[in-house]
Amino acid sequence: MAQLSDDCFAFGGPMMSVDEAVGLIATRVTPVVDVETVPLARADGRILVHELLAPLPLPPFTNSAVDGYAVSSRDLPQKEEQAFPVTGRVQAGGAASAPLKPGQAMRIFTGAPMPEGADTVFMQEDVRVEGDKVVLPAGLKPGANVRPAGEDIPAGFAALKAGQRLRPQDVALAAAFGLTELNVVRRLRIAVFSTGNELASPGEMRAATQLFDSNRFMLMAMLSRLGCEVSDLGIIGDDRASLARALQEVAAAHDLILTTGGVSTGEEDHVKASVESVGRLVLWRMAIKPGRPVAMGIIGGTPFIGLPGNPVASFVTFVHVVRPTILALSGAIQERLVPIPVRAAFTYKKKIARREYVRVTLRRAADGALEAVKFPREGAGLLSSLVDTDGLVELGEQVALVEPGQAVGFLSYASLL
Repeated sequence: MAQLSDDCFAFGGPMMSVDEAVGLIATRVTPVVDVETVPLARADGRILVHELLAPLPLPPFTNSAVDGYAVSSRDLPQKEEQAFPVTGRVQAGGAASAPLKPGQAMRIFTGAPMPEGADTVFMQEDVRVEGDKVVLPAGLKPGANVRPAGEDIPAGFAALKAGQRLRPQDVALAAAFGLTELNVVRRLRIAVFSTGNELASPGEMRAATQLFDSNRFMLMAMLSRLGCEVSDLGIIGDDRASLARALQEVAAAHDLILTTGGVSTGEEDHVKASVESVGRLVLWRMAIKPGRPVAMGIIGGTPFIGLPGNPVASFVTFVHVVRPTILALSGAIQERLVPIPVRAAFTYKKKIARREYVRVTLRRAADGALEAVKFPREGAGLLSSLVDTDGLVELGEQVALVEPGQAVGFLSYASLL
Protein backbone atom coordinates (compact mmCIF):
# COMPACT_ATOMS: atom_id res chain seq x y z
CA MET A 1 0.00 0.00 0.00
CA ALA A 2 1.27 3.46 -0.86
CA GLN A 3 2.25 5.64 2.05
CA LEU A 4 2.47 9.38 2.55
CA SER A 5 4.78 10.85 5.17
CA ASP A 6 3.13 12.79 7.96
CA ASP A 7 4.99 15.98 7.09
CA CYS A 8 4.21 15.74 3.42
CA PHE A 9 3.31 19.09 1.85
CA ALA A 10 3.33 20.87 5.21
CA PHE A 11 3.48 24.50 4.23
CA GLY A 12 2.51 27.59 6.12
CA GLY A 13 3.91 30.43 4.07
CA PRO A 14 2.69 32.14 0.93
CA MET A 15 0.71 30.21 -1.66
CA MET A 16 2.70 27.40 -3.22
CA SER A 17 3.43 27.55 -6.93
CA VAL A 18 2.36 24.72 -9.20
CA ASP A 19 5.99 23.73 -9.85
CA GLU A 20 6.76 23.64 -6.12
CA ALA A 21 3.74 21.45 -5.53
CA VAL A 22 4.65 18.97 -8.26
CA GLY A 23 8.22 18.86 -6.96
CA LEU A 24 7.04 18.01 -3.47
CA ILE A 25 4.81 15.25 -4.76
CA ALA A 26 7.68 13.63 -6.64
CA THR A 27 9.99 13.62 -3.62
CA ARG A 28 7.61 12.86 -0.72
CA VAL A 29 5.32 10.09 -1.96
CA THR A 30 6.44 6.48 -1.52
CA PRO A 31 5.49 4.37 -4.55
CA VAL A 32 3.69 1.05 -4.39
CA VAL A 33 6.01 -1.95 -4.71
CA ASP A 34 3.62 -4.62 -5.97
CA VAL A 35 4.51 -5.99 -9.40
CA GLU A 36 2.52 -7.99 -11.89
CA THR A 37 3.35 -9.56 -15.22
CA VAL A 38 1.05 -8.72 -18.12
CA PRO A 39 0.96 -9.84 -21.75
CA LEU A 40 1.99 -7.23 -24.29
CA ALA A 41 -1.60 -6.80 -25.44
CA ARG A 42 -2.46 -5.38 -21.99
CA ALA A 43 0.73 -3.41 -21.32
CA ASP A 44 -0.32 -0.09 -22.85
CA GLY A 45 -0.55 2.64 -20.22
CA ARG A 46 1.14 0.57 -17.53
CA ILE A 47 4.30 1.55 -15.61
CA LEU A 48 7.38 -0.51 -16.45
CA VAL A 49 9.15 -1.83 -13.36
CA HIS A 50 12.60 -2.66 -14.69
CA GLU A 51 14.82 -1.11 -17.33
CA LEU A 52 14.49 -3.07 -20.55
CA LEU A 53 17.85 -3.92 -22.13
CA ALA A 54 17.68 -4.91 -25.78
CA PRO A 55 18.09 -8.73 -25.91
CA LEU A 56 19.01 -8.51 -29.60
CA PRO A 57 19.92 -5.79 -32.08
CA LEU A 58 17.27 -4.10 -34.22
CA PRO A 59 17.26 -4.95 -36.99
CA PRO A 60 18.73 -8.33 -36.03
CA PHE A 61 20.42 -8.72 -39.43
CA THR A 62 21.62 -6.41 -42.19
CA ASN A 63 18.85 -5.99 -44.77
CA SER A 64 17.70 -3.99 -47.75
CA ALA A 65 15.72 -0.80 -47.14
CA VAL A 66 14.16 -0.84 -50.62
CA ASP A 67 13.14 -3.05 -53.51
CA GLY A 68 16.05 -3.08 -55.94
CA TYR A 69 19.38 -4.67 -56.82
CA ALA A 70 22.21 -5.52 -54.42
CA VAL A 71 25.84 -5.10 -55.44
CA SER A 72 29.26 -4.73 -53.91
CA SER A 73 30.40 -1.15 -53.38
CA ARG A 74 33.69 -2.10 -55.04
CA ASP A 75 31.75 -2.50 -58.32
CA LEU A 76 29.82 0.79 -58.22
CA PRO A 77 29.82 2.62 -61.57
CA GLN A 78 31.86 5.80 -61.19
CA LYS A 79 31.43 7.87 -64.35
CA GLU A 80 28.79 6.19 -66.52
CA GLU A 81 26.10 3.57 -66.24
CA GLN A 82 27.11 -0.08 -66.33
CA ALA A 83 25.29 -3.36 -66.97
CA PHE A 84 25.50 -6.20 -64.42
CA PRO A 85 24.29 -9.78 -64.80
CA VAL A 86 21.50 -10.63 -62.35
CA THR A 87 22.46 -13.89 -60.66
CA GLY A 88 19.84 -14.41 -57.98
CA ARG A 89 16.78 -13.22 -56.11
CA VAL A 90 16.28 -12.62 -52.36
CA GLN A 91 12.83 -12.11 -50.87
CA ALA A 92 11.94 -10.91 -47.36
CA GLY A 93 12.05 -13.90 -45.03
CA GLY A 94 14.36 -15.79 -47.37
CA ALA A 95 18.10 -15.92 -47.98
CA ALA A 96 20.43 -15.85 -50.95
CA SER A 97 21.28 -19.26 -52.33
CA ALA A 98 24.91 -18.25 -52.92
CA PRO A 99 27.28 -15.37 -52.20
CA LEU A 100 27.38 -12.47 -54.65
CA LYS A 101 30.45 -12.55 -56.84
CA PRO A 102 32.34 -9.44 -58.08
CA GLY A 103 30.70 -7.79 -61.09
CA GLN A 104 27.29 -9.31 -60.37
CA ALA A 105 23.96 -7.93 -59.07
CA MET A 106 21.21 -9.69 -57.20
CA ARG A 107 17.49 -8.85 -57.18
CA ILE A 108 16.43 -8.00 -53.61
CA PHE A 109 13.29 -6.84 -51.83
CA THR A 110 12.63 -4.62 -48.81
CA GLY A 111 13.52 -6.37 -45.57
CA ALA A 112 15.41 -9.21 -47.24
CA PRO A 113 18.84 -10.07 -45.77
CA MET A 114 21.80 -8.76 -47.73
CA PRO A 115 23.60 -11.56 -49.57
CA GLU A 116 27.19 -12.23 -48.68
CA GLY A 117 29.44 -10.00 -50.76
CA ALA A 118 26.86 -7.21 -51.19
CA ASP A 119 26.71 -3.97 -49.22
CA THR A 120 24.81 -1.49 -51.43
CA VAL A 121 21.35 -1.50 -53.03
CA PHE A 122 20.10 0.40 -56.09
CA MET A 123 16.40 1.33 -55.98
CA GLN A 124 14.44 -0.39 -58.74
CA GLU A 125 13.12 3.03 -59.87
CA ASP A 126 16.69 4.13 -60.70
CA VAL A 127 17.74 1.18 -62.86
CA ARG A 128 16.93 -0.28 -66.29
CA VAL A 129 16.45 -4.01 -66.88
CA GLU A 130 17.70 -5.41 -70.18
CA GLY A 131 17.11 -9.15 -70.48
CA ASP A 132 19.10 -10.97 -67.80
CA LYS A 133 21.10 -7.84 -66.96
CA VAL A 134 20.39 -4.67 -65.01
CA VAL A 135 21.86 -1.32 -66.00
CA LEU A 136 22.96 0.67 -62.94
CA PRO A 137 23.62 4.42 -63.00
CA ALA A 138 26.81 6.06 -61.77
CA GLY A 139 27.09 8.13 -58.62
CA LEU A 140 25.49 5.98 -55.89
CA LYS A 141 27.25 6.12 -52.52
CA PRO A 142 28.61 2.91 -50.94
CA GLY A 143 26.21 1.44 -48.38
CA ALA A 144 23.16 3.22 -49.82
CA ASN A 145 19.69 1.79 -49.08
CA VAL A 146 21.00 -0.75 -46.59
CA ARG A 147 19.93 -1.10 -42.94
CA PRO A 148 22.85 -2.52 -40.91
CA ALA A 149 22.19 -4.88 -38.02
CA GLY A 150 21.67 -2.81 -34.85
CA GLU A 151 21.19 0.41 -36.83
CA ASP A 152 18.02 1.16 -34.84
CA ILE A 153 18.98 -0.28 -31.45
CA PRO A 154 22.16 -2.21 -30.57
CA ALA A 155 22.01 -5.29 -28.33
CA GLY A 156 22.26 -4.40 -24.64
CA PHE A 157 21.02 -0.84 -25.10
CA ALA A 158 18.61 0.52 -22.47
CA ALA A 159 15.62 0.63 -24.80
CA LEU A 160 12.93 1.42 -22.19
CA LYS A 161 13.41 3.09 -18.81
CA ALA A 162 12.19 1.86 -15.46
CA GLY A 163 9.20 3.95 -14.44
CA GLN A 164 8.23 4.62 -18.03
CA ARG A 165 4.52 4.83 -18.77
CA LEU A 166 4.18 2.48 -21.70
CA ARG A 167 2.75 3.75 -24.99
CA PRO A 168 1.70 1.74 -28.05
CA GLN A 169 5.10 2.39 -29.66
CA ASP A 170 6.85 1.08 -26.53
CA VAL A 171 4.76 -2.08 -26.69
CA ALA A 172 5.73 -2.44 -30.34
CA LEU A 173 9.40 -2.18 -29.40
CA ALA A 174 9.04 -4.95 -26.82
CA ALA A 175 7.33 -7.11 -29.44
CA ALA A 176 10.18 -6.44 -31.88
CA PHE A 177 12.53 -7.96 -29.29
CA GLY A 178 10.37 -11.10 -29.25
CA LEU A 179 9.00 -10.48 -25.75
CA THR A 180 5.50 -11.67 -24.91
CA GLU A 181 5.02 -10.05 -21.50
CA LEU A 182 6.36 -7.26 -19.28
CA ASN A 183 6.69 -6.65 -15.55
CA VAL A 184 4.65 -3.60 -14.55
CA VAL A 185 3.47 -1.89 -11.38
CA ARG A 186 0.08 -3.12 -10.30
CA ARG A 187 -2.78 -0.75 -10.99
CA LEU A 188 -3.38 1.84 -8.29
CA ARG A 189 -6.63 1.43 -6.37
CA ILE A 190 -8.41 4.77 -6.08
CA ALA A 191 -11.58 5.43 -4.08
CA VAL A 192 -13.74 8.25 -5.47
CA PHE A 193 -16.82 9.94 -4.06
CA SER A 194 -18.66 13.22 -4.29
CA THR A 195 -20.02 15.16 -1.36
CA GLY A 196 -23.06 17.35 -0.94
CA ASN A 197 -26.78 17.18 -0.34
CA GLU A 198 -27.24 19.20 -3.50
CA LEU A 199 -26.18 16.26 -5.69
CA ALA A 200 -28.07 13.31 -7.15
CA SER A 201 -26.55 10.46 -9.15
CA PRO A 202 -27.62 10.09 -12.78
CA GLY A 203 -30.49 7.62 -12.92
CA GLU A 204 -31.82 8.62 -9.52
CA MET A 205 -34.68 10.96 -8.72
CA ARG A 206 -33.49 14.55 -8.66
CA ALA A 207 -35.12 17.10 -6.41
CA ALA A 208 -35.86 20.51 -7.88
CA THR A 209 -32.96 22.02 -5.93
CA GLN A 210 -30.43 19.32 -6.81
CA LEU A 211 -27.91 18.84 -9.61
CA PHE A 212 -26.90 15.58 -11.23
CA ASP A 213 -23.37 14.65 -10.15
CA SER A 214 -21.02 15.09 -13.10
CA ASN A 215 -17.64 15.55 -11.42
CA ARG A 216 -17.46 12.00 -10.11
CA PHE A 217 -17.88 10.53 -13.57
CA MET A 218 -15.37 12.92 -15.07
CA LEU A 219 -12.79 12.01 -12.42
CA MET A 220 -13.39 8.28 -12.79
CA ALA A 221 -12.90 8.56 -16.56
CA MET A 222 -9.66 10.50 -16.07
CA LEU A 223 -8.43 7.93 -13.55
CA SER A 224 -9.22 5.09 -15.94
CA ARG A 225 -7.16 6.79 -18.64
CA LEU A 226 -4.26 6.81 -16.18
CA GLY A 227 -4.62 3.05 -15.73
CA CYS A 228 -6.17 3.06 -12.23
CA GLU A 229 -8.71 0.71 -10.69
CA VAL A 230 -11.53 2.90 -9.45
CA SER A 231 -13.94 2.25 -6.58
CA ASP A 232 -17.05 4.37 -7.02
CA LEU A 233 -18.41 5.27 -3.58
CA GLY A 234 -21.17 7.42 -4.99
CA ILE A 235 -22.40 10.52 -3.17
CA ILE A 236 -22.03 11.10 0.55
CA GLY A 237 -24.25 13.78 2.02
CA ASP A 238 -23.25 16.75 4.14
CA ASP A 239 -22.87 14.78 7.34
CA ARG A 240 -19.55 14.87 9.15
CA ALA A 241 -19.89 11.47 10.81
CA SER A 242 -20.83 9.72 7.55
CA LEU A 243 -17.94 11.31 5.73
CA ALA A 244 -15.45 10.38 8.45
CA ARG A 245 -16.71 6.80 8.54
CA ALA A 246 -16.47 6.42 4.77
CA LEU A 247 -12.95 7.83 4.68
CA GLN A 248 -11.74 5.52 7.43
CA GLU A 249 -13.35 2.42 5.89
CA VAL A 250 -11.76 2.82 2.46
CA ALA A 251 -8.30 4.01 3.49
CA ALA A 252 -6.78 0.60 4.20
CA ALA A 253 -7.86 -0.93 0.89
CA HIS A 254 -6.88 1.92 -1.43
CA ASP A 255 -3.77 3.80 -2.51
CA LEU A 256 -5.51 7.16 -2.79
CA ILE A 257 -8.83 8.67 -1.76
CA LEU A 258 -10.21 11.31 -4.09
CA THR A 259 -13.23 13.49 -3.38
CA THR A 260 -14.90 16.42 -5.05
CA GLY A 261 -16.80 19.18 -3.30
CA GLY A 262 -17.09 20.18 0.33
CA VAL A 263 -13.55 21.49 0.84
CA SER A 264 -14.37 25.18 1.22
CA THR A 265 -14.64 26.95 4.54
CA GLY A 266 -18.44 27.20 4.63
CA GLU A 267 -20.47 25.83 7.53
CA GLU A 268 -21.79 22.97 5.40
CA ASP A 269 -18.41 21.99 3.95
CA HIS A 270 -17.53 19.05 6.18
CA VAL A 271 -14.70 17.30 4.35
CA LYS A 272 -11.88 19.06 6.19
CA ALA A 273 -13.26 18.31 9.63
CA SER A 274 -14.04 14.73 8.63
CA VAL A 275 -10.47 14.13 7.47
CA GLU A 276 -9.07 15.68 10.65
CA SER A 277 -11.24 13.41 12.79
CA VAL A 278 -9.76 10.21 11.28
CA GLY A 279 -6.37 11.39 10.02
CA ARG A 280 -4.37 14.51 9.40
CA LEU A 281 -5.23 17.31 7.03
CA VAL A 282 -2.64 19.54 5.41
CA LEU A 283 -4.22 22.36 3.49
CA TRP A 284 -2.48 22.99 0.22
CA ARG A 285 -2.48 26.68 -0.67
CA MET A 286 -1.67 26.48 -4.37
CA ALA A 287 -1.57 29.60 -6.56
CA ILE A 288 -3.68 28.34 -9.45
CA LYS A 289 -6.88 29.46 -11.18
CA PRO A 290 -9.30 27.83 -11.65
CA GLY A 291 -8.42 25.45 -8.89
CA ARG A 292 -9.02 26.52 -5.35
CA PRO A 293 -9.86 25.16 -2.90
CA VAL A 294 -7.80 21.96 -2.78
CA ALA A 295 -7.17 19.90 0.33
CA MET A 296 -4.67 17.13 0.96
CA GLY A 297 -4.44 14.84 3.94
CA ILE A 298 -3.30 11.49 5.28
CA ILE A 299 -5.63 8.81 6.59
CA GLY A 300 -3.83 5.77 7.98
CA GLY A 301 -0.89 6.47 5.68
CA THR A 302 -3.11 6.70 2.62
CA PRO A 303 -3.12 10.01 0.73
CA PHE A 304 -6.34 11.97 0.50
CA ILE A 305 -7.04 14.71 -2.04
CA GLY A 306 -10.16 16.84 -1.94
CA LEU A 307 -10.89 18.70 -5.18
CA PRO A 308 -13.22 21.65 -5.72
CA GLY A 309 -16.86 21.13 -6.60
CA ASN A 310 -16.87 23.31 -9.70
CA PRO A 311 -16.17 21.04 -12.70
CA VAL A 312 -13.56 23.21 -14.45
CA ALA A 313 -11.67 23.74 -11.19
CA SER A 314 -11.90 20.02 -10.51
CA PHE A 315 -10.54 19.22 -13.98
CA VAL A 316 -7.61 21.64 -13.73
CA THR A 317 -6.60 20.58 -10.22
CA PHE A 318 -6.85 16.93 -11.20
CA VAL A 319 -4.29 17.55 -13.94
CA HIS A 320 -1.90 19.45 -11.66
CA VAL A 321 -2.43 17.68 -8.33
CA VAL A 322 -3.93 14.22 -8.83
CA ARG A 323 -2.07 13.28 -12.01
CA PRO A 324 1.45 13.87 -10.59
CA THR A 325 0.41 12.14 -7.36
CA ILE A 326 -0.69 9.06 -9.30
CA LEU A 327 2.56 9.03 -11.28
CA ALA A 328 4.55 9.32 -8.04
CA LEU A 329 2.55 6.56 -6.35
CA SER A 330 3.19 4.33 -9.37
CA GLY A 331 6.91 5.03 -9.33
CA ALA A 332 6.53 6.55 -12.79
CA ILE A 333 8.76 9.13 -14.38
CA GLN A 334 7.06 12.49 -13.98
CA GLU A 335 5.82 13.55 -17.39
CA ARG A 336 6.23 17.29 -17.68
CA LEU A 337 3.46 19.01 -19.60
CA VAL A 338 4.98 21.02 -22.44
CA PRO A 339 2.71 23.74 -23.87
CA ILE A 340 2.68 24.27 -27.64
CA PRO A 341 3.25 27.88 -28.74
CA VAL A 342 0.22 29.43 -30.45
CA ARG A 343 -0.96 32.97 -31.05
CA ALA A 344 -3.50 34.58 -28.73
CA ALA A 345 -6.65 35.95 -30.33
CA PHE A 346 -7.93 37.45 -27.08
CA THR A 347 -7.18 39.97 -24.35
CA TYR A 348 -6.83 38.73 -20.78
CA LYS A 349 -5.69 40.26 -17.48
CA LYS A 350 -4.52 38.27 -14.48
CA LYS A 351 -2.76 38.58 -11.14
CA ILE A 352 1.00 38.26 -10.82
CA ALA A 353 2.31 35.23 -8.83
CA ARG A 354 -0.63 33.03 -9.84
CA ARG A 355 -0.75 30.53 -12.69
CA GLU A 356 -3.96 30.61 -14.67
CA TYR A 357 -5.51 28.39 -17.31
CA VAL A 358 -7.77 29.83 -19.99
CA ARG A 359 -10.13 27.59 -21.96
CA VAL A 360 -9.60 28.08 -25.67
CA THR A 361 -10.44 26.77 -29.13
CA LEU A 362 -7.81 26.65 -31.86
CA ARG A 363 -8.38 28.08 -35.33
CA ARG A 364 -6.21 28.60 -38.38
CA ALA A 365 -5.62 32.29 -39.13
CA ALA A 366 -5.43 33.76 -42.63
CA ASP A 367 -1.62 33.63 -42.54
CA GLY A 368 -1.68 29.95 -41.60
CA ALA A 369 -0.74 30.41 -37.94
CA LEU A 370 -2.66 28.68 -35.15
CA GLU A 371 -4.66 31.07 -32.99
CA ALA A 372 -6.22 30.46 -29.58
CA VAL A 373 -9.74 31.83 -29.20
CA LYS A 374 -10.95 32.26 -25.63
CA PHE A 375 -14.25 30.69 -24.57
CA PRO A 376 -16.69 33.61 -24.48
CA ARG A 377 -17.89 33.13 -20.91
CA GLU A 378 -16.14 32.93 -17.55
CA GLY A 379 -16.95 30.62 -14.68
CA ALA A 380 -15.50 27.42 -13.18
CA GLY A 381 -18.93 25.81 -13.20
CA LEU A 382 -19.42 25.83 -16.98
CA LEU A 383 -19.08 22.26 -18.26
CA SER A 384 -19.71 23.55 -21.77
CA SER A 385 -16.42 25.44 -21.53
CA LEU A 386 -14.61 22.07 -21.34
CA VAL A 387 -16.75 20.37 -23.97
CA ASP A 388 -16.67 23.14 -26.57
CA THR A 389 -12.95 23.95 -26.41
CA ASP A 390 -9.75 22.22 -27.49
CA GLY A 391 -7.59 22.79 -24.43
CA LEU A 392 -6.04 25.28 -22.05
CA VAL A 393 -3.72 28.22 -22.50
CA GLU A 394 -1.23 28.26 -19.64
CA LEU A 395 -0.34 31.69 -18.29
CA GLY A 396 2.67 31.68 -15.98
CA GLU A 397 3.06 33.41 -12.67
CA GLN A 398 4.85 36.43 -14.13
CA VAL A 399 2.26 37.13 -16.83
CA ALA A 400 -0.09 40.01 -16.08
CA LEU A 401 -1.62 40.74 -19.47
CA VAL A 402 -2.25 38.86 -22.71
CA GLU A 403 -3.01 40.79 -25.88
CA PRO A 404 -3.98 39.64 -29.37
CA GLY A 405 -0.98 38.47 -31.39
CA GLN A 406 1.05 37.51 -28.31
CA ALA A 407 2.59 34.02 -28.17
CA VAL A 408 1.03 31.80 -25.50
CA GLY A 409 1.43 28.16 -24.46
CA PHE A 410 -1.38 25.74 -25.39
CA LEU A 411 -2.10 22.38 -23.71
CA SER A 412 -4.52 20.15 -25.59
CA TYR A 413 -6.91 18.10 -23.49
CA ALA A 414 -5.45 14.95 -25.06
CA SER A 415 -1.98 15.86 -23.76
CA LEU A 416 -3.19 16.24 -20.17
CA LEU A 417 -3.86 12.53 -19.69
